[in-house]
Amino acid sequence: MEHAEERYLEAKRTVDERALDRRVRDRLRAALPSAPRVLEAGAGTGVTVPRLLDWGVTAGSYRGVDRDPAVVERARDLRATELDAERTDAGFRVGDLTVRFETGDALEAFDDERADLVVAGSFMDLVPIDSALDAFAAALGPDGLVYAPITFDGETLFQPDHPDDDAVLEAYHRAIDDEPGRDVRAGRHLLDRCRARGGDLLAAGASDWVVHPRDGDYPADERYFLERILSFVADAVAVPAVESWLSSRRRQLEAGTLTYVAHGYDVLYRP
Repeated sequence: MEHAEERYLEAKRTVDERALDRRVRDRLRAALPSAPRVLEAGAGTGVTVPRLLDWGVTAGSYRGVDRDPAVVERARDLRATELDAERTDAGFRVGDLTVRFETGDALEAFDDERADLVVAGSFMDLVPIDSALDAFAAALGPDGLVYAPITFDGETLFQPDHPDDDAVLEAYHRAIDDEPGRDVRAGRHLLDRCRARGGDLLAAGASDWVVHPRDGDYPADERYFLERILSFVADAVAVPAVESWLSSRRRQLEAGTLTYVAHGYDVLYRP
């Protein structure tokens, strides 16, 4: 049975696809060998696998790690079904690409892998940046790459304007920063840390989530995606204005008039 986290991860798939910076993606594709060894930190429901196939990665291996065992199990089933793949104990095989999903801590799971690529999508704002870069560097072979798309960078916008936007969103960002290991401006700080550590910052670009209604409705399951974003704000913020702000935003969502933007970066780095 699908739970809220799994549905949210699937609902944001179309939002992510629009957000990804094509120039960074193309630089990554050009740098990969024909049959790469790919690791993914925070693999979620495994949507990176069909994305890799669309990008021409049809051979090699993929190993995705996520801390939620229910999400890992769902990833195995959803992606194998979507790709009509031959199932294995930990994942599946599609053509010459072997795929497996595991439960674990992505900062501890990849030691000495000698991989060609580590993917960390919507992940670097959840963990200490230097700890993640250390773990990924240790997992990569010569010329290995870190691809960190959709790294949040501390700018959130809802439209239409509301008089309490500043108070609510500033409190929301403070709450993110107050969580151990998190960084509300991770996107810009990731760029800084890559430069400071040496290696090569091969490409970077904006990857903004933009969700807006079309003829009073939202594409795919993006209405649910917005419901979850509002729930994240509700859970994080305790300022007096938040209840009226949330009521207004939920009415707008129901009416199909709410727009949401979150600023992020895609980063391609060779340690």
